[in-house]
Amino acid sequence: MMLLAVDVGNTNTVFALVRDGEAIAQWRTATAPQRTADEYAVWLSQLMAMGGQGALTDLSACIVSTVVPQALFNLRNLARRYLNCEPMIVGPDIPGIEVRIERPSEAGADRLVGAVGGFVAYGGPLIIVDSGTATTFDVVGTDGAFEGGVIAPGINLSVQALHTAAARLPRIEIARPDRTIGTGTVEAMQSGVFWGYVGLIEGLIGRIKAEYGRPMTVVATGGVSSLFRGATDAIDHFDPDLTIRGLTEIARRLAPDE
Repeated sequence: MMLLAVDVGNTNTVFALVRDGEAIAQWRTATAPQRTADEYAVWLSQLMAMGGQGALTDLSACIVSTVVPQALFNLRNLARRYLNCEPMIVGPDIPGIEVRIERPSEAGADRLVGAVGGFVAYGGPLIIVDSGTATTFDVVGTDGAFEGGVIAPGINLSVQALHTAAARLPRIEIARPDRTIGTGTVEAMQSGVFWGYVGLIEGLIGRIKAEYGRPMTVVATGGVSSLFRGATDAIDHFDPDLTIRGLTEIARRLAPDE
């Protein structure tokens, strides 16, 4: 079986081809809810052909996780029209994961998928740091349950806010500066954004661990997490494939018995 796994974030959407439980290809595109099923099909067909991964008709299953509800209609049509299957949609009632928060329906699909992917790979308890449009710190229990966490603004939002709200501050590239003390405006902004987020990550991880009261493994994932590799000892593993692994495992659990 070849599975199409789709993770729709606020900024980017990732499509992955999964064969026998292993991702064999991944592509990222800007999230655009108005993109039609036909447009997705043309785009995917071309990328699969370029990579020698066959055709859309070779796909036999589809799973979608989205935090953008408006995108779901066209992705459903993509699966129904071109893959001849009904897509599996990630919701708050994923088999095998208990959601231990006050209102389970409020748990974002992306956070639950990450919890599943993290627990499959590393066990628990975990802190999963997902750096995207928002930076989330999710707690996964010893039994794989989702136990809540922290939501903070993402690093790109901070850069955008600085540029938008302060007339004389330029739009900058996110980069690790050589020095903490900037000798120019751009360098000072880069230091504040980069090392400020390192401080945010280290501080919140420390507080979560102290409150949880037992050793925890920390896993970083998300579009910009690689920026912090080598900048902090608070993160034990950098895993860019965490979400796709979670989607693959959820698809296995949801698939009808054959």
